[in-house]
Amino acid sequence: MKHTVFICILSLLLAGIVSAQNVDGVSGATRHISNDSIEHKATSTKDSFDKFRFGGYGEMLASRKDYGINRFFGGNEGNSKTTRSTVSIPRFVFAFDYKFNEKWSLCSEIEFEAGGTGQALELENTENGEYETEIEKGGEVALEQFHITRTICPALNLRFGHVIVPVGLTNTHHEPINFFGTVRPEGETTLIPSTWHETGMEVFGSFGKGYYSFDYEALIVAGLNANGFDRNTWVANGKQGLFEQDCFNSPAYVGRINWNGVSGVRIGTSFYYCQNTGANSDKEQTYSSIDDATLIIWTADAQYKSKFVTCRGNILIGNLSEAEALTGKNAKLSNKSPYSRTGAIAAKAVSYSSEIGMHINSFSSNERIPALTPFIRYEYYNPQEKGEGKTTMDTRCQVSMWTFGLNWNILPNLVCKVDYTTRQIGTNKLFAKGPYNSENEFSIGLAYVAWYQKK
Repeated sequence: MKHTVFICILSLLLAGIVSAQNVDGVSGATRHISNDSIEHKATSTKDSFDKFRFGGYGEMLASRKDYGINRFFGGNEGNSKTTRSTVSIPRFVFAFDYKFNEKWSLCSEIEFEAGGTGQALELENTENGEYETEIEKGGEVALEQFHITRTICPALNLRFGHVIVPVGLTNTHHEPINFFGTVRPEGETTLIPSTWHETGMEVFGSFGKGYYSFDYEALIVAGLNANGFDRNTWVANGKQGLFEQDCFNSPAYVGRINWNGVSGVRIGTSFYYCQNTGANSDKEQTYSSIDDATLIIWTADAQYKSKFVTCRGNILIGNLSEAEALTGKNAKLSNKSPYSRTGAIAAKAVSYSSEIGMHINSFSSNERIPALTPFIRYEYYNPQEKGEGKTTMDTRCQVSMWTFGLNWNILPNLVCKVDYTTRQIGTNKLFAKGPYNSENEFSIGLAYVAWYQKK
């Protein structure tokens, strides 16, 4: 934890040498696509459309890697030293907003992810509750958002439907213009779902002025399912959505608050609580002998953005009770189940990171200089930070990594990204080599975000 505090403070201190200038371009829209972002904020009658708007975002990615596909079965050295290349379309998203009137609005997003085959799962109760796979979808399609918002006043608004869960820095700012590098920061996206979206109800708004300016979100949504918890990704694969209906036996309570009192600065914290993740399992009897598999996640993040520099830092700490009992139950899941059943589930998982990018063209008045932003990011994460009882934690889950890269904004809403990433496995030190083979990769990506039509 001493590294965590040091890194976050260092980012803000480095940014402090530059005069503050807010260039976010963030409005109070339900979802605002500006020159550099899509933001999900409070609905305002001052949104940049009168009746509807149609847009979206997308990413393309190519990588060259010097490691194999699985560090956990590559012997005592970790991942095999295998050179390989990959190319993909991580996501392509359609977004549509519609205003019924000044008080009621609809927001929706449909995501096409990774060009997958697309499958649907059913539980055949007539066959002793066996999992049955049916191929019935043409492509991997996910409903990322679908909610109706009732605007009341700046301090209090209501939202119902399928919403973004605002836990951590990446989920609240997940569009490709909002983060450095070719992929989303690895720590958060390994430990918790990303983009995390659930069905439920939300209360949100903003209050205060000047130095005492805040915005908040409070949600009740479907909780995570303990069936999906495992060694490698902790609770990230516990997100529901495999079936036509989500279980709501133990809902999750989520809160987030941001301080915006200084121009260019945003400091936020979020909290997630689900009393019994076992109660949200596919089959009620799976965890019936476990009284209370409680999941608590706490995050804190900060961003400073000026004309010259952008820097961010974030922390995620998660705790899961009855982790040892859940491990035993998950190891006995059906071989036909869609879950990994891999290794011991940790009682505690952590992630923290810090990054800084310099906006080169801002240091000159020459308009011909391209909008280049070199950046550097450090991350540490471990889905096996601490075990419970007799469970053994796997040190190969412990990752300390650096990413060096360059973002080139070809157009305000079109960005080309290049980066180099090196991971040290089995260590939590800033500049130390881990006991296992390191993993290195070079990537190039292209991403955009835009509204195609407004009225």
